[in-house]
Amino acid sequence: MQAYEYKVVPAPSKGTKAKGVRSPEGRFSNSIEILLNELALEGWEYQRAELLPSDERTGLTGSTTNWRNVLIFRRAVVAEVAEAPVVAPAPVAAPAPEVVPDAVHVAPAVSAAPPLTATAGDPEAPPTATPVPGPGAATMLKDDGVEEVSPVVGVTQALRSRAAQRQPDGE
Repeated sequence: MQAYEYKVVPAPSKGTKAKGVRSPEGRFSNSIEILLNELALEGWEYQRAELLPSDERTGLTGSTTNWRNVLIFRRAVVAEVAEAPVVAPAPVAAPAPEVVPDAVHVAPAVSAAPPLTATAGDPEAPPTATPVPGPGAATMLKDDGVEEVSPVVGVTQALRSRAAQRQPDGE
């Protein structure tokens, strides 16, 4: 049976301007189309849109229910390879192949063992494993309780330099 992972994203609430698109409905459709195409490039398959309740705090003791539109996507999960050590078989002399007239011979596919990888910063990873996504990710994978944990390397510095370019006085 195929296993899937799911992704839920908020539906766009505002239309995106585009050349030749003038109506509010067209702009809204354009923003949904852009979102669907971006996630499709990452391998996500659109499933459905849902309208779900969200209980949120108001003031010190109050709460209200807001209804949120979300889009649900899924993609197939690749089966993980067992972590058993790979042992090369002892070389054995292969018997001579039989010649069969009018038969098609297909050579069996030879598969190389994938390199051993581990999430960067994993204390239980073997020392020979290659850190994925890279050496700078160990600090980004630490959750400070405020920001989303991201395996992307260098995004924080890139955002800081971009913000410094936008501010004219360099604050």
